[in-house]
Amino acid sequence: MGEYVSADIIRKNEGPVLTRKDVPYNAALVFNAGVTKYNGKYVMAFRNDYGDAEKHVLEGTNIGLAYSDDGIKWEVAPKPCFAMKTDEIERAYDPRLTVIDGKCYMCFAIDTKHGLCGGIASTEDFEHFDFLSMSVPDNRNMVLLPEKLNGNFVRLERPMPVYSRRHRDRFDIWLSESPDLTYWGKSRLVMGVEDVPFADDKIGPAAPPVKTEKGWLTTFHAVRRFPGRGKNGWQDSWDKEYYAGVALLDIEDPSKVIGIGKKPLIVSDRDFETEDGFRLDVVFPGGMILEESGEVKIYYGASDTVECLAVADVNDLIAFCLE
Repeated sequence: MGEYVSADIIRKNEGPVLTRKDVPYNAALVFNAGVTKYNGKYVMAFRNDYGDAEKHVLEGTNIGLAYSDDGIKWEVAPKPCFAMKTDEIERAYDPRLTVIDGKCYMCFAIDTKHGLCGGIASTEDFEHFDFLSMSVPDNRNMVLLPEKLNGNFVRLERPMPVYSRRHRDRFDIWLSESPDLTYWGKSRLVMGVEDVPFADDKIGPAAPPVKTEKGWLTTFHAVRRFPGRGKNGWQDSWDKEYYAGVALLDIEDPSKVIGIGKKPLIVSDRDFETEDGFRLDVVFPGGMILEESGEVKIYYGASDTVECLAVADVNDLIAFCLE
């Protein structure tokens, strides 16, 4: 494990808020959820890799649904709410939820036989989804801003240019705009790996941003490599650590960065994050809710196995970005 610990402005829940044992159908790994408030309730769409957790065997992936009155105790719906599989598409996963003008939009990753893409769908009841668009390979970790800017939808995304980045991971955060969530353009760089002191491999969007008086508060994932570390979870070799960072983007032009936290916001430093799991030393935020009280709830996957919660004050998070 690296030298970082979670920032002292963060308060973690005593344990995961959702595990496979909470799911009333086949579930092995429950993590990387999108969370929002919709029609008076907290709603969580979570990635469910199903199979046999005891034998470390995975058979497939779907997206599950859970509801909560307080954002802490969750009740899982009796069946998954979303899955994709065709002759070309192999699975959909890692959902992110954003409410725009009263409708909920879900961004997610799509594995196809010819590359990894990003998809967007909309729903008003989480039973019926309208599939709106799919990117070309390779792009993922897409999240939508909860407001249009100059009439356009805005998304943060992480293209994966291996060939043009000297055949190695070196992925950054970009922004694109769209008039209709189907056709995307005006793409521009937001943050590079070199802008984050605790990343040496890649960065990318995490939870959809929330609007504050000082700018768009956004989490991101940041990755460091520890070559030669060997077994660290289910896999024979896992040499990466994933941290959660936080940044502040300009309200009028979110491609402009106002400030970036110089140290990680959330790190794997609790037993339920480091003792057991598919890939240890991994935290990945997928949902962030700004409450009227100023409390920010940050939902994150831990060890690619469970879903967790951390809270902080919005003013502390802004100050952390501007230090």
